[in-house]
Amino acid sequence: MQAPAPSPASVHAAPAPAPAPAPAADRVYRHIKQGVLDRRYEGGTLLTEGEVAEAVGVSRTPVREALLRLETEGLIRLYPKKGALVLPVSAQEIADVVETRLLVEEFTVRRAVPAPAALLGRLEELLRAQERHADSGDLAAFAVEDRCFHAEIVRHAGNQILSRLYDQLRDRQLRMGVAVMHAHPDRVAQNLVEHREILAALRAGDADRAAASVRAHLGRVGTLMRGDAR
Repeated sequence: MQAPAPSPASVHAAPAPAPAPAPAADRVYRHIKQGVLDRRYEGGTLLTEGEVAEAVGVSRTPVREALLRLETEGLIRLYPKKGALVLPVSAQEIADVVETRLLVEEFTVRRAVPAPAALLGRLEELLRAQERHADSGDLAAFAVEDRCFHAEIVRHAGNQILSRLYDQLRDRQLRMGVAVMHAHPDRVAQNLVEHREILAALRAGDADRAAASVRAHLGRVGTLMRGDAR
């Protein structure tokens, strides 16, 4: 006698288990770090363990773990029995970041010429995303796409060591970029103009023009950042 065919329900795979929630210290870390990057926690803000624990819905132990991690990254400074001070961006830090970006980006934009169609298409997509965020006034999201535009060029140069070095600047770039756009709202539109100039030079296959456009762009950004340093 033939066994009955299994019902449709029985042949379906069991549903995948829900992903485990992120550890509490990781959630606190992301909460504070994002707050610093998008300026909800500006330089000079004093964070207490109790306030952070209440905001994230955790105990104080994971808050301490997260704060220690953020201190090693240079975003905060811990003061025993007082809390954690969000460190302002210094003029020296701005100078160091801009100088490093110039060294990496001028070199890599030249190496990206002749630019492959995949790179040109990706840069166009990122520009459209920036335009959408500019229209909606989402400066934090605009800063992310702005940074991705530059990082895409660096990545296509094919030097993995430079790419990793550039990635280490990510948090500083985002924090400084949002600060500049808050202080200088007209910078959003100007960034788009300058990014289009870089893309046009890459489309034309003109390495000298592309490098000059990057240099001018970063020079203007650096000048504004230094003026906004606290």
